[in-house]
Amino acid sequence: MKFRVARPSDAPILAAISIEVWLGTYIRRGVNAFFAEYALNEFTAARLETLLADPDEHFIVSENEDGPDGFIRISHEKAAPIENCSTLEISTLYVQPRNHGRGLGKALLEQGLQHARSTGAPSVWLAVNSENAAAIAFYLKQDFEKVGNTHFRINDQAYLNDVLRRQLPPE
Repeated sequence: MKFRVARPSDAPILAAISIEVWLGTYIRRGVNAFFAEYALNEFTAARLETLLADPDEHFIVSENEDGPDGFIRISHEKAAPIENCSTLEISTLYVQPRNHGRGLGKALLEQGLQHARSTGAPSVWLAVNSENAAAIAFYLKQDFEKVGNTHFRINDQAYLNDVLRRQLPPE
């Protein structure tokens, strides 16, 4: 496993990984127009280019001999939807499904946590779909704790999410 900070040229690759992972995770049956439009409008190369250029966003990619196979995005100055969380959010942790179970997600998370610790933040937070039992179990195993709930919104639809936090003891 190799890790590096994402480059602007990674934008289309990160968009493709995002679509692959998002659809594979959240579409349980057929893909309807509502979710297809969301994925195709949300995960574009142009949007990822904008995020990659934002100084409050930090991306780390994992790559194999063929190219990137996952990434973590940490957002600075992102207020949590509940109290007692820092303003450092793990916005995205995506690993291509064919690489699940190989330790890549854990390794990417550790890369992100190293970055988070370097900022001096006391903790990081994230939101995860309340029905995503595998992701919740993964994060709890990595010393996150459930601290509340929020909703992820797409247009007029709301989806319950758990808010998880991990304390970051000083190095």
